Amino acid sequence: MADEVSNGPDMPAATTVNEQAIEQAERVKETANEYFKNQNYDEAIKFYTQAIEINPNVAAYYGNRSFAYIKTECFGYALEDANKALQLDRAFLKAYYRRACANMALGKFKLALKDFEAVHKARPNDKDAKNKYKECDKIVKQKAFEKAISVDSKKTDLALDIESTLDALRVPPEYDGPHLINGQVTEEFMEDLLIAFRDCKKLHQKYAYQIMIAAKKYFQAQPSLVDISVPEETKFTVCGDIHGQFYDLLNIFELNGRPSADNPYLFNGDFVDRGSFSVECILTLFGYKLLYPERFYMSRGNHESVNMNQMYGFEGEVKSKYAGSRMVDLYTEIFNWLPLCHCIENKILVMHGGLFSEDGVTLQTLRNLERNRQPPDSGAMCDLLWSDPQPQLGRSSSKRGVGTQFGPDVTKRFLKENNLDYVIRSHEVKHEGYEVMHDGKCITIFSAPNYCDTMGNKGAFITLSGEDLKPNFTTFEAVPHPKVKPMAYANPLLSMLS
Repeated sequence: MADEVSNGPDMPAATTVNEQAIEQAERVKETANEYFKNQNYDEAIKFYTQAIEINPNVAAYYGNRSFAYIKTECFGYALEDANKALQLDRAFLKAYYRRACANMALGKFKLALKDFEAVHKARPNDKDAKNKYKECDKIVKQKAFEKAISVDSKKTDLALDIESTLDALRVPPEYDGPHLINGQVTEEFMEDLLIAFRDCKKLHQKYAYQIMIAAKKYFQAQPSLVDISVPEETKFTVCGDIHGQFYDLLNIFELNGRPSADNPYLFNGDFVDRGSFSVECILTLFGYKLLYPERFYMSRGNHESVNMNQMYGFEGEVKSKYAGSRMVDLYTEIFNWLPLCHCIENKILVMHGGLFSEDGVTLQTLRNLERNRQPPDSGAMCDLLWSDPQPQLGRSSSKRGVGTQFGPDVTKRFLKENNLDYVIRSHEVKHEGYEVMHDGKCITIFSAPNYCDTMGNKGAFITLSGEDLKPNFTTFEAVPHPKVKPMAYANPLLSMLS
């Protein structure tokens, strides 16, 4: 058994490690660093873990692994490692940055501000530390202001307010983009819209508002769980995260056909953020929803929320392409009404995140969920948007810091209780674009290839036949896009992730 040495009353006992092990751990860390530089974060995490197992006394090992967890969006694990690093060395400033970054990603801006403040006090002449502290402080104050006025804003239906002003909004004669005739989305309009977006043109604000207002009215009338029928002769397609990668969305339509009455689709959340063509993606999807309301479906993802949109680019993109904040707020109203899940032929449940932190959740529970709000930190709505499967039995704390992780036994019990065959979910990057877990009963589908232009993953979509509802997978590579980098509109604080 290794000897332990106390580091003081508030510090954990250190494990005695010999020189040979110290040198070995450093070599393993260097290997991890190389994987990190090459953006192979999973392998980097594996080797940082090995270095920690050899020598658990080095704060930098935990700090480095924390950064790799941030890159893979495992913000819960990133927080744990940052805390461990600070237990070992309270002067290790990078750990404060890591913890602040993870808390920001989870929308916990006050906690992030404390860490940025700690770094700023330790390095008062560091311009970078000062700027991060100021930017986070600005967000915290903005949140406080939004909360203060939220009571009054809830009394106003922004969609109705905007709709009353649309007649006065003129389309200039020099506008050469697609036109809505009498506010109606047609096949011709959608064809023109895709071409315009492909050519980096903008839909006029009046038409954008008309699409958004009509979409809100439709979603508002839907239940939280939408039932879908797939006739025997019909193909049905399920797509995962798109994340603002419009040109990859176009590629899906090239590979699998445009949405139509005979070619139905379900897009399973996270339409926006990170990718810098989120406006084009969401207006395209809303347009198809209006054109084929009973053959085109959309589920809410965890990124269809205020905190995510403020940090990961959608809010900034909307404000850049359509000046002002009213359109951002209208998107929030619409996102609050997006359905949370879909049930295909009473046999397949489709949600963005995953299953639940407690047993006993039924389809009727999901139908009765109150969804017109921002995602809560716990409960069934939170789990539908945030949870992830795990290979081991039971449940464990979420690697993301929100939701839960559920094992094959949890999936089996849920399916049996609700007389379902399997679940489809998204929410996670997969190297091949999809992954089948839990004895084939839990399928992940992710449709954003080369995610953020860095991950090198394939995208995928699922096609089902109404005859047997068996999943068939199509994978595809990323296609070129205009030279606008992902996260171009993200909050400046997230530059530390670049």
